[in-house]
Amino acid sequence: MAETTLSTAATGATPETHIAHAAARTILALDLGTTTGWALRAADGLITSGTASFRPGRYDGGGMRYLRFTNWLTELDRLSGPIATIWFEEVRRHAGTDAAHVFGGLMASLTSWAELRGIPYSGVPVGTIKRHATGKGNAPKQAMIDAARERGFSPADDNEADAIAILLWAIETQGGLA
Repeated sequence: MAETTLSTAATGATPETHIAHAAARTILALDLGTTTGWALRAADGLITSGTASFRPGRYDGGGMRYLRFTNWLTELDRLSGPIATIWFEEVRRHAGTDAAHVFGGLMASLTSWAELRGIPYSGVPVGTIKRHATGKGNAPKQAMIDAARERGFSPADDNEADAIAILLWAIETQGGLA
């Protein structure tokens, strides 16, 4: 199974917005990578976030990271779902070939997993996420972490901060719906 870290944060919601969140459905936001950042707003409005590592083991075959990822999604859906919508960071350029391959494999796994379950999903461009969180479309990693902290979250790293930013963007600009 994937190694996962978890943190929770109050949404700072008033009683009125908490009631609106109560009728909401579960939304998942992902920053895909070997260390995947995730943020989830449950139907009750509680936001949880963390990271999950899909680094292959020494004796793992090439597809094990993707099997672990789909198993992790299934477990997340079982424990926190049902997941109604998935948002993910849509990366157009990667620093290296390996990162591009990992991203492509995780995205293929995610989209096929969602298609099998009839869950809508959508990518959000990196610049859109950064601009919404920090006001700057090319914000550095630390600025994303700082922006999440200013909103009451305690991200462990930039992967979790990005997932939180994606989730907040989806809720605040799209109503959470893909």
